Amino acid sequence: MLAPTQTARAALRRIVDFALPPRCPGCGAITRDDHSFCLACWQGLRFLGAACCARCGLPFGYDAGDGAECAACIAEPPAFARLRAAVAYGETARRVALKLKYSGRPGVAETLAFFMRRHVPEGSEAVLAPVPLHRWRIWRRGYNQSALVASALARRTGLPTDLDLLRRVKATPPLKGMGRRERALTVRGAFRVTDRAKARLAGRPVLLVDDVYTTGATANACAKALVRAGAREVNIICWARVISGTD
Repeated sequence: MLAPTQTARAALRRIVDFALPPRCPGCGAITRDDHSFCLACWQGLRFLGAACCARCGLPFGYDAGDGAECAACIAEPPAFARLRAAVAYGETARRVALKLKYSGRPGVAETLAFFMRRHVPEGSEAVLAPVPLHRWRIWRRGYNQSALVASALARRTGLPTDLDLLRRVKATPPLKGMGRRERALTVRGAFRVTDRAKARLAGRPVLLVDDVYTTGATANACAKALVRAGAREVNIICWARVISGTD
């Protein structure tokens, strides 16, 4: 038998679902549960998991064994230790990310965190930190989408967050359309850990949170700044990862 408070909550949930039913994060169609996609959008998602580069998470077509890295990471090891993404970047993943980034839909951050949660190692001692935006971009947009996802992920994992651990000190132009090398040059020196934050960071592992991983230029620049400032290790978790190309 349900307790009175549980009965009341169940009744309230039915009322809310009737007035504001759960909707597909991709297309807005009514769905049965929160964070659930309609069939068409679900089929448009490619979930990423095992059989991937141990460093950057690039999916392999076969199981290369524990610790196997892709050619790019072997040739030029990134500053971060491990990156994992919930899904491959595609049309559905793109629509969801854009809803959070530009459409003023902060609730989408909960959906991203819901699917990213499985890539947070059990027993992790890391502090969650978002990839920062420059203050002028936050002023125009009103929020940092990565900070919203980091906060949502903290509620699901119990890990601490430090939203001001890393700062973007250089306003950079949008990276869309740039190649790998041009992106890397654009974000060079754009991130910094303040002296006050260094005291909080010293010797701690960091789980850096972002929405989309494209060429790795931003993630690598952030990881370099955190490692220089004293982080024990930097891992990255994101919603979507571009598998090929730079878009």
